[in-house]
Amino acid sequence: MPPVDRPRAVLAVAGTATFLALVVFTTPLATLPSTATTLGAGPEAQAWILSSMSIGLGVALLSVGALGDDLGRRRVLVLGAGVLAASSVLGALAPNALVLVVARVLQGIGAAALVACSQGLLGHAFPAGTHEARTASSVWGASLGAGIAAGPFLASGLDRVVGWTGAYWAAALAALVLALVTARAVPESRAETPRPVDVPGVLVLAAGLAALLAGLVEGRSGFARPGVLALLAAGVVLLAVFVVLERRRAAPMLDLGLFASPAFVAATVGALATGMGIIASTSFLPTVVERGLGSTAVVGALLLLAWSGTSVVTALLARRLPAAWSGRLLLAGGLAVVALGQLLLLGLAPDDSPLSLVPGLALAGAASGVVNASLGREAVASVPPGRGAMGGGANNTARYVGSAIGTTVIAVVATRPSLGAGPAALVEGWNDALPLLVAFSLVGALAVAACRPRRVRTPVTTG
Repeated sequence: MPPVDRPRAVLAVAGTATFLALVVFTTPLATLPSTATTLGAGPEAQAWILSSMSIGLGVALLSVGALGDDLGRRRVLVLGAGVLAASSVLGALAPNALVLVVARVLQGIGAAALVACSQGLLGHAFPAGTHEARTASSVWGASLGAGIAAGPFLASGLDRVVGWTGAYWAAALAALVLALVTARAVPESRAETPRPVDVPGVLVLAAGLAALLAGLVEGRSGFARPGVLALLAAGVVLLAVFVVLERRRAAPMLDLGLFASPAFVAATVGALATGMGIIASTSFLPTVVERGLGSTAVVGALLLLAWSGTSVVTALLARRLPAAWSGRLLLAGGLAVVALGQLLLLGLAPDDSPLSLVPGLALAGAASGVVNASLGREAVASVPPGRGAMGGGANNTARYVGSAIGTTVIAVVATRPSLGAGPAALVEGWNDALPLLVAFSLVGALAVAACRPRRVRTPVTTG
């Protein structure tokens, strides 16, 4: 593969795109109280405001990644930035919670193109197995953590100055600038042998994931309702149909044969465990800090900084780890340390200081940085050449589906009616639910460690 023009520009745009996607993703963590007050959003609507962008991301990541490989990664990233800008304007102008939820879903679709195609651009500009590729994946992983760290503070600051809509106007402007810079500064790249667009696969996968994720969000208020069961059943059936369709297509969007590759399975399981474990834990933690410990949203954001900020540093340092340490071992070891950090969050009491959570969050954050950098590299390296954006899309789909599952588990267990109401009940529920998320991280670590590369047997010749 010939050298790519302006690799530094590619790295800068990919890092900025990922950073912006995560800043937009975390916006409601800081602006939900003022947003809910202005729009008259009740508890159920607030849950949808928090979760709706995850649905857009989960629905679109794999599809836009595959489209980027086939139609042009720069082109799809620019289109995604346009969708993000337009949907952010819709969010800023939303007259009610329903319109804001629709805007957040569309923001997720636009952000999916930024995340998946940024990995595809990096995979093309920095070939797998090189020191430059390790550096690029470290920068990408750091951008992920930096977006999570900065998002709540940027949104909170704008909320104080101009109101909750300020974060949406700023996101629209930033997305437009990103689109213009990407179109001018980044060379186009696509697979050497583009595939025809798998329209049935795109539509069925989107419908299946949308139904499944919507069912999980609704299920946090009770799984026995007919509507919830119908959504979950529809999601499972549609995903099964997707598998059948992909098996029959000559050029599928997702080659199911990849699941026979230990490297691809390790990267996918690692992403799923990351979502189900630490991301779900930190997603619910601000609720515990505010309602269980009686603190403020700002304190909750600062606590998350102990996790996400630490991950930025270790993601950047991950490129200095010995090259002999495989991505599989880094993922397995990182997830195991993440689980240890989660264990340090157990035993919380209503009269504890929020500062008691810092050691566990910092330890989990240090390991998360290594995991993020490794996932960024393995997602591209574990798929055939030219399919890097699809690999990134598939990997991040696993991450966000895992996050939806883990967040549903902790919300259902921690807020179950039998605990009663009040701060003490919520803290008790947190202590009951967190071991399940620790188990998700540990099982993920063990599963990744078990994905050993197959040994190639050399034929024995006689003569």
